[in-house]
Amino acid sequence: MTILEQIITIGIAAVVTMLTRFLPFWLYPNDQKTPKYIHLLGNFLPPAILGILVIYCYSDTLTSVNLATYLSVIAGIITVFLQLWRKNMLLSIFGGTFCYIILLALF
Repeated sequence: MTILEQIITIGIAAVVTMLTRFLPFWLYPNDQKTPKYIHLLGNFLPPAILGILVIYCYSDTLTSVNLATYLSVIAGIITVFLQLWRKNMLLSIFGGTFCYIILLALF
C-alpha cells in the first residue's frame, strides 16, 4: 500500500466513524421525540450482540475438543458466575479474561 492509499484509507475510516457517531443526533435532535422502535432496538440489540459473540467464541469448541476447550468453558462459567454475583459487566469481562489467561499459563 502506498502512502497515498494509506492516507485515503485512514480518511475514509475517520469519515465513516464520525458519520456513525453524528447521524443519530442529526436524525433525532433533542426537541424531537425518539421513535419507539429506536428504544426497542436499544433494549434488544445489546443482549443479542453479546449472544452472537458468545456463540462465535465457542464455535471452535464444537469441532475440536482439547485442553483449551475445557479452559475456555471454565473461564466462561466463571464469567457467568461473576456477572450473576456482582452484576458488574467490567468485573465479569476482566475476571473471566484473567481466569482464562491464568488457566492457560498454568496448564
